[in-house]
Amino acid sequence: MNPATSVTAAGSAEPPEKTHLRLGFVALSDAAPLVAAKLLEFGHAHGLTLELCRQPSWAAVRDKLLSGDLDAAHTLYGLVYGVQLGLGSPRTDMAVLMVLNRNGQAITLSNRLADALAKQASSGGTLRDALATLGRKPVFAHTFPTGTHAMWLYYWLAAQGVDPLRDVDSVAIPPPQMVAALAEDRLDGLCVGEPWNTMAEAHGVGKTIAYTSEVWPEHPEKVLACRRDFVDAHPRTARALVQTLLEACRWLDGAGHRDEIARWLARPDYIGIDETLIAPRLGDQADPANPRRLPMRFFDDGAVNYPHPFEGAWFLTQFERWGIIDARNDYEAIAARINQTQLYREAAARVNVAVPGEEVTRALIDGEMWGSGSPSDAYARRFAIRR
Repeated sequence: MNPATSVTAAGSAEPPEKTHLRLGFVALSDAAPLVAAKLLEFGHAHGLTLELCRQPSWAAVRDKLLSGDLDAAHTLYGLVYGVQLGLGSPRTDMAVLMVLNRNGQAITLSNRLADALAKQASSGGTLRDALATLGRKPVFAHTFPTGTHAMWLYYWLAAQGVDPLRDVDSVAIPPPQMVAALAEDRLDGLCVGEPWNTMAEAHGVGKTIAYTSEVWPEHPEKVLACRRDFVDAHPRTARALVQTLLEACRWLDGAGHRDEIARWLARPDYIGIDETLIAPRLGDQADPANPRRLPMRFFDDGAVNYPHPFEGAWFLTQFERWGIIDARNDYEAIAARINQTQLYREAAARVNVAVPGEEVTRALIDGEMWGSGSPSDAYARRFAIRR
């Protein structure tokens, strides 16, 4: 299925050190770059054969990366940083090779809580008021303790005046199990990637009420990651893998390709649900009827994929904010070691992908600014709601 119109440079004069790669992923729409790379055989031009290995949870992805059973994986940005610091696993030097996507996650509430929120909002009430109608401590789910969904959920709750550590109970549930937990009335809300929010609505067990692109517009989400010793031992392989995935991300921006990838993701080996549950929130255009939801982005002329160290450092500030780690003054240095910016630049040049500028600043939902020039020292202590 390798398209004849592939626009890649052939790669380095020397072949990759390792040619058969096992790549992990979890059943989510934003695994699309890996699936496209596999089915369209983008790796062949760079001397690679890809084997995709679906994992049941993010903990399984982490464990198999650490054991060497997986060479690299589609994984949560924050998970990589947690492993680097030894949070919940042996401390291991890690590498973020590239960003795979931006946006595309959401917060869904149980019907009862969503209805209570709508009623409260109509009379000037707040999320706190809606939560009080439950008569007990609410239970919210994310997908991994140091993962992106935990950080988006905590940030969103805090922006509504709800303390995620004191006012609610949080549990980690693998993405494919989220809808069942909501249907069984074990959850009042969740933060997860697609298509599981869409499925919750389709099954009538929940309502999406917020999008993570409201928390941080164009936020980084999944990354291509591996152990640092893999990069050190196989630098040409790592570069070839980035080239391969950049081509897949570029293909995903092509006309009609989001519908095509939705059909492929629906296959049993990937997500294994009806494509009509995948396609609606996989489009590449903003929805005029729902401007709060920014489209999932995979490429955008290369603007999506550069692994900005400042974006990684943000997760460290949030780990500190929520008491997962003690305050440190080396977040920028940690991010600079993990995020393989030079390797990325070399790979991008070989497949004619532009590298965006380093000077970037983002405004978050609460008005806080974070960017490439933001000092991380004491940043976590700026927030009124924190550990």
